[in-house]
Amino acid sequence: MAKTNNWNWSTKGILVKCGGFSSQLANNVTEKVDGDPLWGSRFDATNPEAVIKTHLDFLRNGADIILTNTYQSSVEGFVKYLGVTKERGVELIQKSVHLAKEAKNQYLKETGSELESTLPLILGSIGPYGAYLHDGSEYSGSYADKISKEQLKEWHRTRIEICLAAGVDGLALETLPCQMEAEAVAEFVLDNCPEAHFWVSFQCKDEKHLASGESFAEAALSIWRLVQSRKAENRLIGIGLNCVNPLDVTPLLTSLTKAAGSDRIPLVVYSNRGEIYDAKLGDWTGTGEEVVKFVPEWLQLGARVVGGCCRVYPTDVLAIRKYVDSINIKP
Repeated sequence: MAKTNNWNWSTKGILVKCGGFSSQLANNVTEKVDGDPLWGSRFDATNPEAVIKTHLDFLRNGADIILTNTYQSSVEGFVKYLGVTKERGVELIQKSVHLAKEAKNQYLKETGSELESTLPLILGSIGPYGAYLHDGSEYSGSYADKISKEQLKEWHRTRIEICLAAGVDGLALETLPCQMEAEAVAEFVLDNCPEAHFWVSFQCKDEKHLASGESFAEAALSIWRLVQSRKAENRLIGIGLNCVNPLDVTPLLTSLTKAAGSDRIPLVVYSNRGEIYDAKLGDWTGTGEEVVKFVPEWLQLGARVVGGCCRVYPTDVLAIRKYVDSINIKP
């Protein structure tokens, strides 16, 4: 398995993550993205140029970290919805990493940077099992009592191993709606991918609870204890939240820091705008917030990576970039 980048996460300043990939991708293609059973992942096969352009949109607006377009990717999903072979399904996940690398190389050439430059970093997006189900259950965790932890480990294995072998700098284990799946995927990486850096981010429904209704603080602490038990703190980028209402982030993080006591857990936050995804409509409803106005609170609470998720666009990332640069904060 390929080694991941030896970037020292613990000694660097705050890093800015890209925004919502599929939200911006929708501006670069003519087809509808939201509501598709493969979401943005379809376009690795059908419009790779648009995928590269979307990565560049974020890089050109200050993102230090981009995620591969694999949130909704799975071999099973590609076989089912694209009608390809399993071998082609594997190739498409590999291709997603290569497209992100191509975007990085183009950006480095544009900016006159060394092609061997560490930044920007590319993380493999490892979305939840619920995203593959295409029933909105990543926002409820309703499958937690229908599948075992070992089954989830095996399901996540393929994409994780493909992304690492293709040369990502780390893994974003993201939008996890329940404690059991977060533990499953974290345990898999800790026990089977000894050089991989990663973060774990949860999907939450309010100021205290995961999408499943479980305590965010308790679930996050369970991941922290797993990391400690493997003495893998140097591999953990952070624990946190994504695709949550930005209004809920500060109380959620505060609940974790209080529960952690003297432990200083590195935090990762990339919220959406506060709109709500309607699975039946296949679209977002409600009015949104400007994410950048919440960033100062998140950094004060210990976030080392900040950015955006669904409906957070390159202009939002640029605003976050400018704020982070203005304070030059170190963790």
